[in-house]
Amino acid sequence: MDAVTQLGASLIVMGLVLLAGRVIRIKVRPIQALFLPTSVVAGVLALLIGPQVLGALVERFVGETAWFAGGIIPQWVLDGWDPLPKLLINVVFAGLLLGKTLPSAKAIWQKSGPQVLFGYTLAFGQYALGFLLVLLVLGPVFGVDEKAGALIEIAFTGGHGTAAGLEPTFIEVGYEEGRDLALGLATIGVVMGVILGTLFVNIAVRSDRITIAREEPVEAEEDYDIDQLTRNDAPEPQQDDAAADPLTKHLALIGVAIALGWLLKQGLVLLERFTWGAWADTTLMELIPLFPLAMIGGVILQAAMVWAGHDGLIQRDIINRIGGAALDIIIVAAMATISLEALGANLPAFLILGAAGIAWCVAAFWLLAPRMLPYRWFERGIGDMGQSSGMAVTGLLLIRVSDPRNQTGAIESFGYKQLLFEPLVGGGLFTALSVPLTARFGAPIMLLVSGAVTLAALITGMVMARRIS
Repeated sequence: MDAVTQLGASLIVMGLVLLAGRVIRIKVRPIQALFLPTSVVAGVLALLIGPQVLGALVERFVGETAWFAGGIIPQWVLDGWDPLPKLLINVVFAGLLLGKTLPSAKAIWQKSGPQVLFGYTLAFGQYALGFLLVLLVLGPVFGVDEKAGALIEIAFTGGHGTAAGLEPTFIEVGYEEGRDLALGLATIGVVMGVILGTLFVNIAVRSDRITIAREEPVEAEEDYDIDQLTRNDAPEPQQDDAAADPLTKHLALIGVAIALGWLLKQGLVLLERFTWGAWADTTLMELIPLFPLAMIGGVILQAAMVWAGHDGLIQRDIINRIGGAALDIIIVAAMATISLEALGANLPAFLILGAAGIAWCVAAFWLLAPRMLPYRWFERGIGDMGQSSGMAVTGLLLIRVSDPRNQTGAIESFGYKQLLFEPLVGGGLFTALSVPLTARFGAPIMLLVSGAVTLAALITGMVMARRIS
């Protein structure tokens, strides 16, 4: 089978797996009650019916020549999926801020400053906790690579897409198993974030001590579908030019944003080469993945379109659909190719980092959010807890569950927060550089830096909350 035919057949199988995941999510009530995205359900299904699980079981108990000895999804299909996350993650991040109104930094800070600081406390606290565990437990006791200290933030706040997109970086620094551990941790984060968040909403509804916008408990039939939360309710855009379909034009805009990100990377590589890179033992700019710079490219393109008076040509709902489709494919492909052997070989690190990450998110929500968020702390804090344990869509889901009529303004504040949050962490520049920086400077330095930033964000946020209230 030639490469083109293999890729085409692999994409057809991808569509069938996503369809099967959607049917399972609708028909199986326990899965539906968890609000898991269809892509996560489809990715787990692909892993189970692939060569690592079903294929291995058939080979062991029936024989290597039996039907499905290689799994219902054979290895050549997974080989066709393998490059997709590394490519499509650039599409997701290029469109992250493209088409959005870009207010001034001052306006963003006034609307969501405490929430930005709470988000930084959560994210950099995950780094500090991870590196502390690596230095005290995982390294000395289990011999775990010190770069594992960065995995909690990469997996929990960054999510599946970031974990998959950093695969080339993991390979470059000689930590290939980091990608599999991050994907496994991301799955734990999404599941536990939704379960615990929904539980906390129910606790708040029944508590006299917590003011919450939602007055009635969550009903089983009330399905805030996580697959639909990134959609925009705006009407379908009208074509302004019959010569090109709107989807084609928006794909071109995303391509321009990615190209601008690539040019930025080349500029950073040249800058490093002719300045500090001339005497440094290790260079870092070449290790920066393209996707966070593609996000900056999207911001540059958006600003240029606004300056030229053509920003009305960018339809946010189309960008959302392109990014949503790319993210679905990324998650399915990445989860289907998780190395169960690598997870098993690093099981102590996987379990300890997962438990510690969840514990930090829960503790920060109950102990820090009331002190850092001056008003409507529950609805705003639960959104940040959801994002820091899974992804931004998980945070949006939990806000919708706790405030279904959007009475508190938590959704708007959450959205403004992303403009100052995601360029740095949650898949931003620091997330992308965290593993190379650990390889260059070591876990102790990373612990000091992340701990100092966590403490600074925490103190500043508490002082700011007191002044506002």
